[in-house]
Amino acid sequence: MPRLKKKLRSRKSGLPPGALVHIGDIKTTTPTLTLIDYSPDGFSERELPDVAALDALPRGGGVRWLNLHGVHDAELLAAVGQRFGLHPLVIEDVLNTDQRPKVDDYDDYLFIVLHLYDIGRNRGDVTTDQISLVVGRDFVLTFQERPSGTFAPIRQRLRAEKGLLRRTGSDYLAYSLLDAIVDSYFSVIERLSERAEGLEEEILGKPQPSTLQGIHVLKREVIRLRRTLWPLRETLNTLCRGDAGFFRPETQLYLRDVYDHTVHVLESLEDVRDLLNGLLDVYLTTLSNRVNMEVRTLTVVATLFMPATLIAGIFGMNFHFIPWLDQPLGFWQALSLMAGVGAVMTAVFWYRRLLR
Repeated sequence: MPRLKKKLRSRKSGLPPGALVHIGDIKTTTPTLTLIDYSPDGFSERELPDVAALDALPRGGGVRWLNLHGVHDAELLAAVGQRFGLHPLVIEDVLNTDQRPKVDDYDDYLFIVLHLYDIGRNRGDVTTDQISLVVGRDFVLTFQERPSGTFAPIRQRLRAEKGLLRRTGSDYLAYSLLDAIVDSYFSVIERLSERAEGLEEEILGKPQPSTLQGIHVLKREVIRLRRTLWPLRETLNTLCRGDAGFFRPETQLYLRDVYDHTVHVLESLEDVRDLLNGLLDVYLTTLSNRVNMEVRTLTVVATLFMPATLIAGIFGMNFHFIPWLDQPLGFWQALSLMAGVGAVMTAVFWYRRLLR
């Protein structure tokens, strides 16, 4: 099982606030900029070579969505921040991919940090990506560590001109992005439940030492997901209150639905955690029971041989007058006595279910 890499914050020790230093793994070799401009009357989508290409594009009255895959290029992020008037601390938080989910109000825009959690079919295949959103009055910026396909349905809805996306503002686009991220957690919970059920079948069958390792790995993944979801719940609650005024009242209704989904995911995650705690107890109980059964079997076998040992010890004493010593069949009579006592004890143990 591969060990999870820790993102070292010590790389920024001694640097001033706003210093642009990437913290995390480089998950995309070449950053890519994708721009989508849409309004009720039009839609355009293009990939940009750099931020300067924005100056050559006409700016209509619709919504502009700029997405960046790959957040390790500090110069590119600084150029994006300068183009949209972002605070240096925002760019610093985008580069630091170890942020907790949060929302910051910068008067002209909102800065939102979330995490996309994905778990593969194989044990230990765990990935966590940070997604940063900047929500302005007529634009939305998204910064992703790598392409994940989470926002693909939203792009498809914009292309197809279906639903409210093309007819609403940037606040509804931001809601749609948040909803897509939260909905992705349901598939994660389902995979965690499937793996927990598989471990339960192993424990009820014939548990192996790897079963215990699987339980601990799964518990660690549940803890990581829980650390992500609890701050996300607080973040969505802040957005639902609408103190900053970036989300219209009709959009806040949808945000409350996303908040309800987050609560549902948290409750399901608690169920998985309780199941794993129960599986650990069952595993330890099963292991202890197996040891007890083996000790009981060894005890019964030793008890069966104790009478024979006693008889052999008696006839091995150095006395001149011991029964059966001078008889031709004495040896066989002693063996028959040993076998008889052993047979009686075996029958008693079998009757008392000590041998089955």
